[in-house]
Amino acid sequence: MKFWSRKAAQSAARPFLSRVSALGGGASLGVGPGYEGDVREALLGNAIAARAVRVVAGAVEEAPLVGSDPALVALVRRGGAGQPLLETLAAQLMLHGNAYVQVLGGADGAPGELFALRPERVAVEADARGWPMAYRYRVAGQTIVLEAEEVIHLQALNPIDDHYGAGCLSAVMGAVAAHNAANRWNRALLDNAARPSGALVHDSDKGLPLTPEQFDRLKAELTEGFAGGSNAGRPLLLEGGLKWQALSLSPADMDFLALKDSAAREIATGFGVPPMLLGLPGDATYANYREASRALWRQTVLPLAGKILGGIARGLSPWFAGAELRVDVDKVPAMAEDRERLWTMVGAADWLTPEEKRAMVGLG
Repeated sequence: MKFWSRKAAQSAARPFLSRVSALGGGASLGVGPGYEGDVREALLGNAIAARAVRVVAGAVEEAPLVGSDPALVALVRRGGAGQPLLETLAAQLMLHGNAYVQVLGGADGAPGELFALRPERVAVEADARGWPMAYRYRVAGQTIVLEAEEVIHLQALNPIDDHYGAGCLSAVMGAVAAHNAANRWNRALLDNAARPSGALVHDSDKGLPLTPEQFDRLKAELTEGFAGGSNAGRPLLLEGGLKWQALSLSPADMDFLALKDSAAREIATGFGVPPMLLGLPGDATYANYREASRALWRQTVLPLAGKILGGIARGLSPWFAGAELRVDVDKVPAMAEDRERLWTMVGAADWLTPEEKRAMVGLG
């Protein structure tokens, strides 16, 4: 069965794109070579970023679905290779800006499984007019060519690229780096008995500096005998014109805590999660937790789920006529008050026909 969109569109006139990625000449994947490193630092090395991504992706996965065909809903829920399909796609779109779904055929020729490909391993191969005609997937040292009809490409907004979307990860990496550096500073502070370091001043009457050997020996003795939490409070015996000058600069003086809190809120905001839901202090945007949860669904979860479900439905339309997938908002607890208010207003509108009322509440 042929897809209606790509084959028909390729024959139509289309201006050349400003950037065409042909794999033969070295394709750009739309992201820098450090994507995997950024994921490790953010998702695996930062509690705020990890929790924010899991909150949104988990909500998309658990959202109640309704579709034009029960088999279509079951196919999406089933996923492939045991992976939670919607959660994986949501995380990939947030981090990378692209998600690729491989449609695997079943015994009867219909789609049997939907498998999410690793986006950093996929490259788009375009024709002379800029239309994607194939996808190349690198795995286990091999490159597999997938026809355009086999892959559903979900793409986040990227105004400067025709073939690849832009994720949130690059936008929040500055805040992630600052937050991780603050955590490392905290750890180092605790390792040094939770006290700021001071300066060891050499005050010799003769004005002679320490020799390199004396300096190295003094540094080794201080590290071995006085650094670390287990050596906290030990008296320091000084001789030979040495005196200890404590530094009075505290974390509060350096605005250290405010910087860390600001970076944490920036990370949460970058991923579309109200900071209140992550337990971050100093955020009074929403009156209570319920309002913050509602804002999360309105502004982040529902638009992201709509993009994913809409793209999957369009990609599977050759097998499911009139395919449609969406979140059943009436069954989302966080949206219960909004839906109740809408139903009340629509029910009181006597001038509307029953068909118009059904359309207004999303049942038409």
